[in-house]
Amino acid sequence: MDLATVIGLVLAFGGIIGGMIVEGGSPAALFNIPGMMIVIVGTLGAVMVSQSMETLMSMPGALLKAFTGGSAHDAPHTVDKLVEMADKSRREGLLALEAEIEGLDDRFLRKGVQLMIDGTDPELLREIMEIDAAAMKHRHESKFAVLEFMGGIAPTIGVLGAVMGLMGVMQHLDEPDHIGPGIATAFVATFYGVFTANVLFLPLAKKLQGASKHEAAYLEMVIEGLMSIQAGDNPRIVREKLDGFLTPAERKRDSDGGMAEAA
Repeated sequence: MDLATVIGLVLAFGGIIGGMIVEGGSPAALFNIPGMMIVIVGTLGAVMVSQSMETLMSMPGALLKAFTGGSAHDAPHTVDKLVEMADKSRREGLLALEAEIEGLDDRFLRKGVQLMIDGTDPELLREIMEIDAAAMKHRHESKFAVLEFMGGIAPTIGVLGAVMGLMGVMQHLDEPDHIGPGIATAFVATFYGVFTANVLFLPLAKKLQGASKHEAAYLEMVIEGLMSIQAGDNPRIVREKLDGFLTPAERKRDSDGGMAEAA
């Protein structure tokens, strides 16, 4: 569970609703069915027009990752594994790494090690792995682009709902009973448009974008590790190179027992 997402949403909802109550308003006023329908259903309809069905079908899984944190990679463990494989390949040769493949849970790393054992040319190996990493990045971008689009269109549809509400008011100026509901629809539609965009859609898009960047950095680290192993680099050099991808807290303690400083 990603506590930052959950706590952030609780604070946002609590702050907005709580502020409304302190000002003397009633949260029940926000449950205006016409206003909610205009913004929520209208936004969903607009995003369906703009995106492919395949992308939309993948959105529930992407949103789940924003709340659960997804399957985060253990980068320090991967660095340890790459250094271990670098040491073994220098002593016994690349073919000795074949026994390591079954124990690798990371599909990307397993693929790279298999290509390396198969004798793939270093340039071709890097090209294949970078294509895989670029494809991952493209898939991720398509998902947070949907949320960014929704964040951009929701306030506009909210304004549309406000206009529609005011149109209803103007048509019934001679009927006081219709003026209140019409104005309520206008304000609630605007509220939902701004609220969903700035509390839900755009923050969740930013969360997924950050997770995608973290994933891309991890894949780059794996590629550099594989290239170093294939080049026959000293395990200590491999460690120094890959430690640059880790945060100071994740890095191995140096020989004096202190934490390595970030470059």
